[in-house]
Amino acid sequence: MSSTSTKSRIDRQFDSLRASGKKALVTFLTAGDPDYDTSLKIITGLPLAGADVIEIGMPFTDPMADGPAIQASSLRALKAGQTMIKTLQMVREFRKNQADTPIVLMGYYNPIYIYGCERFIKDALDAGVDGLIVVDLPPEEDDELCIPALAAGLNFIRLATPTTDDRRLPKVLVNTSGFVYYVSITGITGTATPDADIVGSAVRRLKNHTDLPIAVGFGVTTPEQAATISACADGVVVGTALVNALKQTLSEDNASGTTTVDSVLSLVRDLKQGINTVR
Repeated sequence: MSSTSTKSRIDRQFDSLRASGKKALVTFLTAGDPDYDTSLKIITGLPLAGADVIEIGMPFTDPMADGPAIQASSLRALKAGQTMIKTLQMVREFRKNQADTPIVLMGYYNPIYIYGCERFIKDALDAGVDGLIVVDLPPEEDDELCIPALAAGLNFIRLATPTTDDRRLPKVLVNTSGFVYYVSITGITGTATPDADIVGSAVRRLKNHTDLPIAVGFGVTTPEQAATISACADGVVVGTALVNALKQTLSEDNASGTTTVDSVLSLVRDLKQGINTVR
């Protein structure tokens, strides 16, 4: 076990929540959706609204594991001019006033590969990124990015799914750190609602294989669902619901409106309130 001084922000956040008997709210939004300035305002407002860990999506033209809402958010961001450089700059801006809340960059390997792995790891650390979720890099490809990222001090968070059996799990978990993201349903994001009993059983199975916190995502959209799922996990990940809340405030040409920022932050506050009812 690493000493407190060498623990990442993610480790410290989950330790703090566990010590106070609370569960984590992990939020996901795509960087640059619907534009850089609005996206930055939302992200910088997330900690005060109740987000314990912030996942920032790296826009990509072909986000194959994501549902229509997040796919559309990625395309909106790209159309508005979002780049990897701007995404990392967004993290730097966030870090000017927020030293404690962990930031995880989530997305696909292609934009990282194009940017350059070594350069990406260095720039991500310099910006204040704490962890990575790269959904299309399996454990067999750990030498590409995972192991260099871990060596540099970034957490590498892996996804486990309902189809990840007990033979596969050790391979998935071997270089995983920070937390395990359990995908509660099969398929793409935002298309179904998780069953709490099934999720509870799956989380117990995962905990037989790892001491890492388990955060459950895919399909959680309401404070009530967040409360139900957090009762059997260490945290809940909400993405599609936040992206939809943002989308509903945009004009026909996808320009942000006067309610865009607060619409998202208000839902985050409601989700956190729901999670905080769990004891």
